[in-house]
Amino acid sequence: MQRHRPLWLLLTVLLAITLASCTTAKPPEDTEEPLVRQRVEAPPTQVQPTPEEAEEIIADRAMATLEIIKNRDFAALAEVAHPSGVRFSPYGHVNTGEGGDLVFSPEQIAVFGTDETRYTWGSYDGTGFPIELTPREYFDEFVYTADFVNAETVSYNEIAHSGNTLENQFEVYPNAIIVEYHFSGFDPQYEGLDWQSLRLAFEEHQGTWYLVGVIHNQWTI
Repeated sequence: MQRHRPLWLLLTVLLAITLASCTTAKPPEDTEEPLVRQRVEAPPTQVQPTPEEAEEIIADRAMATLEIIKNRDFAALAEVAHPSGVRFSPYGHVNTGEGGDLVFSPEQIAVFGTDETRYTWGSYDGTGFPIELTPREYFDEFVYTADFVNAETVSYNEIAHSGNTLENQFEVYPNAIIVEYHFSGFDPQYEGLDWQSLRLAFEEHQGTWYLVGVIHNQWTI
């Protein structure tokens, strides 16, 4: 019996190797595939209206909203706010990531006038310091910063002027009409570097166009 022991040992080792090869874990599936499939199966975005069509649809609604913003009538602003909320962007790039631009519900917007909470709205261009302001302070510094009711240029679904930041408004709001109120500058000595814009993004909900985004834009470093 001692002479056959090496043969049995060899057979045992071969059997173990065979079983191990059969139970080896399969390589992980491509994690990108579900994401790609999700994009393909997602409902297509609406066809963007031309600037002329957009103006016809939204001009009056947008100007009425701008008047509300100018007058700081927050109760009225809540009425035109989208039920899902309004995102406030201090600069031209709309930050939807973690710690990005703040979104407020209509109920929160309605009490902006008395809300003394100092929210962090983002970071100041150049310094990177946090923008910590009450809603009223934010409106003074990052919303109605010029007489936009009498803007030099008004554009619909077009960019009137862009700075150094990445423009992504149409990617963030693919089904919106975006109205831009723009001034090319105020003081000749700055040669146009003091330009300012206010953009209002509207999306249709149950047959009515509601405000979904307020984007302030200016020259940035």
